Amino acid sequence: MYTEIVKIIEGGIIGDKEKVHNYAKVLADNLEKQGDISLSKKIRTLLSNKKTRMASLDEFATKPVDTESRMDMVDVFHPSDAFDKPILKGFIEDEIDEFINSYQQRDEILRAGVEMISSLLLYGPPGCGKTTVAKYISYKTGLPLLTVRLDGLVSSLLGSTSKNIRKTFDYASKRECILFLDEFDVVAKLRDDKHELGELKRVVNSLIQNIDNFSENSILIAATNHHELLDPAIWRRFSKIITLDKPDRDEIMSLVKSFMKNANSNLVENDKKLEQVSASFEGMSHADVKTIINNSIKKSIINKKDSVNNWEILYELYLYKNHKIISENDFIKFLLHYGVTHKEVNENYGYSLRKIREVSKLAD
Repeated sequence: MYTEIVKIIEGGIIGDKEKVHNYAKVLADNLEKQGDISLSKKIRTLLSNKKTRMASLDEFATKPVDTESRMDMVDVFHPSDAFDKPILKGFIEDEIDEFINSYQQRDEILRAGVEMISSLLLYGPPGCGKTTVAKYISYKTGLPLLTVRLDGLVSSLLGSTSKNIRKTFDYASKRECILFLDEFDVVAKLRDDKHELGELKRVVNSLIQNIDNFSENSILIAATNHHELLDPAIWRRFSKIITLDKPDRDEIMSLVKSFMKNANSNLVENDKKLEQVSASFEGMSHADVKTIINNSIKKSIINKKDSVNNWEILYELYLYKNHKIISENDFIKFLLHYGVTHKEVNENYGYSLRKIREVSKLAD
């Protein structure tokens, strides 16, 4: 079996699709014989998928680079069969599913005489799922996701940025794909901004032209944290526009459950504790919730603990928000407010029961 793995790697390095395919098939057969049906099935699914990553090795092998910096302008993400659906508000999930379904049924839509433009603009605060949504759409459609790197696209040489935009769109036109323009406001700013140079305004004109000429068989997704900076003409280029806001209480509860699904915890099955911890996350982004939960799980693993408790999550959250313990009284008050008992504060953080009772009285 190790031989097959080495041969697959060799084939990938030299771009030999046939070698990768043949040895992956042998590997799947051997895994099935050894009883690893799940992994064998996973490999066979990848091999039979028309839009598997092997089919795109040639098309996307040579990435466009900025002439000045020699930096890649695009990162390529190939969808796998293991990508969780993002946790968002119900109507947002419906909108995203509708966008995916319209692309998958585009032939029927075109036959009905309806113009088919698959373009999506996502905007909202940082960390609220814009990149995750793009990857989810890639997974659902089977299309490779080409994420434009703004540090490579925007050149310090006047005139080069427009050329880089053209090169990026030409590269994305090699086959069906999703072109993802993150931090979109950097290149799609208002053209009447008095602080911008004329050349930078021409960048927007170039961008609009390339969007208008982009392949109807591919998908264009743009994301920004600063939608107020976008030129008005840009908005009309997108068939669907979705706002991704910070999660509400119900979303937070779902996020906590999802991120804790593989961890032993005292709160996932305890509705009251789950509600209290979820309340402490209000006002934070999806990414914030994930980071704090992951920090809590990592700490429990490092400290050889069997489970992750609510007070440990609250401790990580408090430090994440404040970067330090502002004062003992403030920290104790925070823990008590979100459901940690006097005994748990005493046993886990070493504060005397007398001090904890005093803080509790002041909080009341």
